[in-house]
Amino acid sequence: MKATTVRKSVAKLAVTEGTITKAAMRLLSQRLVTPEIQYIQRVLGSRATQDEIDANVAAVRKLPWASIVIAD
Repeated sequence: MKATTVRKSVAKLAVTEGTITKAAMRLLSQRLVTPEIQYIQRVLGSRATQDEIDANVAAVRKLPWASIVIAD
C-alpha cells in the first residue's frame, strides 16, 4: 500500500500593526509600543506566517532597546 503525504499549506498574513497588536494581546496580554511594532515589520517584511509573527512578538520584549530603535 502506498503511503500518501498530505501537503499542508501555511497561509501568509499581512504584517500590519493590527495583526501584530492582536498577536501581542493574545501572547503577552500587553500592547507593544510603536518602535517594537516597527521593528517586527522591518524584520518580517510585508507577509509572514502566524507562527513567524508569534515568534517575533514573543522575542521582541527580550531584545535590547538599542537593537530595536532606529537612531535619528
